[in-house]
Amino acid sequence: MTEKAVTPPPLRGPTAKEKKYDRQLRLWAASGQQALEDAHILLLNSGSGVVGVETLKNLVLPGIGGFTIVDEHTVVEEDLGANFFLDENSLGKSRAAECCGYLRELNPEVEGHAVQKSPLDFDLNDMSHAPEVTLILLAAPAWYLDLSPYIVSSWAAGIPLVVVRSVGFYAQFTIQLPPKFPIVDTHPDPTSTQDLRLLAPWEELSQYARAQTKDLDNKWRDEHDGQYPQNYKEKDALRSAVRAGARTNNPEGGEENYDEAVGAVLKSLNPPSIPSGLKEVFAEPDCQAPQSTSANFWVIAHSIFSFVEANGVLPLPGAIPDMKAQSKDYVSLQNLYRAKAQSDLASVTRSVRTLELGLDREKTIDSKEIEAFCKGAAFVKLIHGRRSLKLLTKGDFGDRAGWAARELGDEESLLPIFIALMALDSAYDAAYNLKQPVTSAEDLLAKAATEDFAGHMARYISKILSRLQDAHAELEVENVQERIDKVVEEVRRSGPVELHNISSLTGGVVAQEIIKVITKQYVPVDNTCVIDGIQSRLAVYRL
Repeated sequence: MTEKAVTPPPLRGPTAKEKKYDRQLRLWAASGQQALEDAHILLLNSGSGVVGVETLKNLVLPGIGGFTIVDEHTVVEEDLGANFFLDENSLGKSRAAECCGYLRELNPEVEGHAVQKSPLDFDLNDMSHAPEVTLILLAAPAWYLDLSPYIVSSWAAGIPLVVVRSVGFYAQFTIQLPPKFPIVDTHPDPTSTQDLRLLAPWEELSQYARAQTKDLDNKWRDEHDGQYPQNYKEKDALRSAVRAGARTNNPEGGEENYDEAVGAVLKSLNPPSIPSGLKEVFAEPDCQAPQSTSANFWVIAHSIFSFVEANGVLPLPGAIPDMKAQSKDYVSLQNLYRAKAQSDLASVTRSVRTLELGLDREKTIDSKEIEAFCKGAAFVKLIHGRRSLKLLTKGDFGDRAGWAARELGDEESLLPIFIALMALDSAYDAAYNLKQPVTSAEDLLAKAATEDFAGHMARYISKILSRLQDAHAELEVENVQERIDKVVEEVRRSGPVELHNISSLTGGVVAQEIIKVITKQYVPVDNTCVIDGIQSRLAVYRL
């Protein structure tokens, strides 16, 4: 009796979406892409509105789920010179609707909505056309906007808020994250993620090591009472001993596996420890006593904390580096580490399930989420978001005033740009009486050239510097004032005008940070970034 030939199933090629987003999937994987596609961005547009639209462009292209543009303006001639998502046919039409239409052409899979209304009159709860807002993007200059409602409401709702402004050759954005913003997948340098546990081996690894080295001279261990190298001097001595053990009379003139071992001594012979960032997570009340409504992060963190309490070490990630070895030996070692990692993961998962039952949680946590946390536990990052109300509305640096004063002492600091941009908004605010309609760009530029306008900016800056000097008496106000005055001259010359190349660059940087926030991968800016287009420089400050 002859057996029938079985046709193997056809190989599945990449889907159309996988082909479309191939490169970015390599950065943030399917989980990050799904988070992006589930997100909805609310853009509150003001001023000339270029930087906000450029930011959306860089979110639409990678496939954001949807966006809503709130903008009261109709398109005028001035818009055509800087906003590449408008043309002559857009004149007299809603700027929000026109930009929305052209943005959607970039990626038809993205939902776009336009609301021709002032952000001042827009109710954040009036989003029946769209799913829950994931992030609010407020594009300035916003001299006639009271930022307080957006800052307060987004903070209360735990919604990230990004305030961005672009003026001439300068730009700045501030990200207000929720009070506690944890990131598991921080994408650390692969060379730093190796956890081989050579100084804290489990029983199976010890048995394997003894079997593999039974014919080798254990001179070091015998001479040091079985102790591992304790400091650099001893590690250097061990490296010399390993190097001396290699054969040199062979055709290759040496042994590559010995060379690898010599290079690995310093980075691999370290006792396992709990990183400071993870200790900070463990100390949080949310971790110590998670509730039924707690985020998945805190439930898993509590279970890993319990694992550490019981075992003294973190769950093993399970990956080993490439090395010179016979294939069967490498595979055996790889399987050993994988088995231990699976065992540790199973222990943490059982703890999570037990905790879920005890808390009577409605949904169970996906096993893949638990596994990702176990693998990246050593590199978890918890960002404590800072409320930006006083900083962005009053120029009050709060408890960071002393630091800001010392930073201004650095001749290369970009903080003068941040102060000058806030002074510009304050001067326009005073010139037009808050909440009055904004007039033409020509009128705004003319207003910026007046002595009253310059006087208001000078008084605003003087007030800030006085507060900073109170926090740090050694601040050399005259020197700092001179540097700020140079920036003030430039921003007054530019007034409300956005240069497309600067706004486009800024939009790309802001979009990159927004993607980090949405996917909760990589570490976003915390919390303010200043861009100097004249010197082609960028600086990040925690204000």
